[in-house]
Amino acid sequence: MESTTLRSSPFQEQYERLFGHGWPVFTSALLVATINVFLFAYDRPWTASDGVRNWGDWLFQAAGLTTRSDLISPLLYSGSILNLGVLLGALAAALLSREFALRVAPPAELIKGAIGGLLMGIGAVLAFGCNIGGFFSALSALSLSGLAMMGGLIAGAYLTARYLAWEVERLPHLSTGRSYALLAARSSGAGLQPLLGFVLLSALLGLPFLYNAQGYGKQAGFLLFGLAFGIIFQRSRFCLVRAFREPFMTGECDHTRAAAIALIVSMIGFAILKMTDLKDANDWVFPGFWIGGLSGGFLFGVGMVLAGGCGAGSIWRAGEGHVKLWLTVILFALGASLSRMVLAKAELLSSLGNAIFLPHLLGWAGAIYIVIFLMASWYVFANWNERSGKFTAT
Repeated sequence: MESTTLRSSPFQEQYERLFGHGWPVFTSALLVATINVFLFAYDRPWTASDGVRNWGDWLFQAAGLTTRSDLISPLLYSGSILNLGVLLGALAAALLSREFALRVAPPAELIKGAIGGLLMGIGAVLAFGCNIGGFFSALSALSLSGLAMMGGLIAGAYLTARYLAWEVERLPHLSTGRSYALLAARSSGAGLQPLLGFVLLSALLGLPFLYNAQGYGKQAGFLLFGLAFGIIFQRSRFCLVRAFREPFMTGECDHTRAAAIALIVSMIGFAILKMTDLKDANDWVFPGFWIGGLSGGFLFGVGMVLAGGCGAGSIWRAGEGHVKLWLTVILFALGASLSRMVLAKAELLSSLGNAIFLPHLLGWAGAIYIVIFLMASWYVFANWNERSGKFTAT
C-alpha cells in the first residue's frame, strides 16, 4: 500500500536546516570573525557602542536637553545602521524560526537590565567601545587597549557571577517572580510568524537599494552587514557575554572557546589588511591603555552579566522580544551619551590612557604571536575550569 506521508520538498528541508535548528556556535563565531574582517576592509570594524550612543544623543536632543547641529540621523549614522540591522535581522530570524515572543521578566530582573545597561554605557565610553568594539575589534586591530578591556571584563564578569550565585542562595526572592510571554508562536503548525519573517526579511533586503538610490551607498552596505550579524547571532545564540560569564556561572565554555578562536581569525585578517597598507596601521587603536580600558571593561563586565546581554547580545535579544533587554539598550544609550558628554566637558577623555599599537612594541610577529598565545591561554583555562569547576560559582 502506498504511503500517504508527504515527503518534504528540498526547500522545506533547507528551511528546516536554517530556521528549524540552531546553528553551530563554532561555525557561527568563525563566520562573525570573517564578516568583521570584511567590514573593516569595507570601512571600519564593528562596535555596538557608538551606534547606541547615537541613539542616546538623539533621545537627549528630542527631550530638549541638548542642542547639536552636527548630530547625524540614526538612519544615516553608520554605527546606528549596523545596530538597526542587527536588531531587525534578529527579529526576522526569530520570526522565521518561530522563536519570537514579547517576554516580560520579573520586576527585579527588569531592574537588573536597566542597571546593567547604564553600567555598560559608562564602561563603553571609558574603554572607547563595548565588548565588541573595545575588546574584540580593538584586540583584533592589535590595540593594547583591547587587552586592558579584556582584563576588566574578566574581573567584572567573575565578581558579578559570584554575586548572582550568592543572591540566588541568600536572596532568592530577587530572582523569582512572575514572567510573561506574549505573542509566542503556537506549539504546532506553521503559524503566522514565518510568513511575517519572510515579509520583513524581503523588505529589509530591499532597503539597501533604496539607500543606494538616494545616494547613500555606504550606508546600504552597513545595513547588509548588520543584517548578517543579526541573523547569525540569533540562529547560533553566540554571545560574548556567555564567553565571559559561563565559565564562572556554570563552567560551560563552548562560547569561550569559540570567541578565542574567532578573535585569532579576526586578528589575522586585520593584520593582513594593515601589513599590506590596505588599512592604516593606527586604525582602531584607542587611547585606552590602561586606565580607560581596565576600568571601562570592569564596569561593562558587571553590567553585561547583570543584564544578561552584552553590546551585541542586548540588541539581538531585544529583537527576539526580550523586554528586559529593551531596557538595557535604552539605558545603555542614555548612559553612554551622558557619560561621554560629561567626560568631554571636563576634558577627561584624553586622560584615560595611551594609544599603543602592539607591533610598535613587539614587531609584527611578536604582536601576532602574543595575541595567539593569550587567546590559546584563555581557551585552555576555560577547558580546565570546565573540568575542575575551580572558578565556577554553582
